[in-house]
Amino acid sequence: MSFNVKTILSIAGSDSSGGAGIQADIKTISALGGYAASVVTALTAQNTQGVQMIYPISSNFVYQQLESVFSDLSVRAVKIGMLHDEDIITVVSSALKKFKPSYVVLDPVMVSKSGHELLKPEMISVLKKKLFPEVSLITPNIFEAQKILNEKIETAEQQEASAVKMGKQFQTNVLVKGGHLQGDLASDVLYVLQENRCEWFHASRIETQNTHGTGCSFSSAIATELTKNRSLVDAVFHAKNYLTEALKSAKLLTFGQGVGPIDHFYCLREKNHVI
Repeated sequence: MSFNVKTILSIAGSDSSGGAGIQADIKTISALGGYAASVVTALTAQNTQGVQMIYPISSNFVYQQLESVFSDLSVRAVKIGMLHDEDIITVVSSALKKFKPSYVVLDPVMVSKSGHELLKPEMISVLKKKLFPEVSLITPNIFEAQKILNEKIETAEQQEASAVKMGKQFQTNVLVKGGHLQGDLASDVLYVLQENRCEWFHASRIETQNTHGTGCSFSSAIATELTKNRSLVDAVFHAKNYLTEALKSAKLLTFGQGVGPIDHFYCLREKNHVI
């Protein structure tokens, strides 16, 4: 008997506290039944209270990691997170063109939850030019969408308009996450390029201190769900449900003295009656 487990590659930075970045991606992919491979773009010294230091990985070594993974494993989907500089953006873009994975989800990580800059502002234009055309889906939060478009987003109407504008400008699907807007609901809007339409996803806002890694986990969950032959809309729907449940469960956990992680393996705890 064999299992058809799909490989999902995370290209991202390492979070030493385990809550975000490549560690969050590996946990999410595993929790949702995928096989997680990884290419590390930067090392960070960080914890629940913030990022203390970033140590970039050379673009040559990032390229070698990409070659090693793609030449051996059958990568079905790619999730991209922190890309620290232009050279790394360039080698990642080249690898996507060369190996052509079926799905590529880009989470345009720019600033950590504690406010630490993870992508230099001048690199946003490089990201737009070299990487946006190569991906299946871009998943910016409100702050990232504002930086990409250089305009304010303060209402649901503006949130939807920004998704449409980005999708048409960069010819790709766009999910603008609304967790940073005010209200009882955490609402995200997806612009589906091929159908030229928007789809909204709503969930009750979860009041918890443990939100570290939500963006990383959401994007890697979408990438994993896409490998299950789901439509993009269905993949986002299932990924959002996973994230919502992981946030709910995180309310019962305590890690560190600051913003703790979501509970990636809540389903295992429920199954084994462990809280």
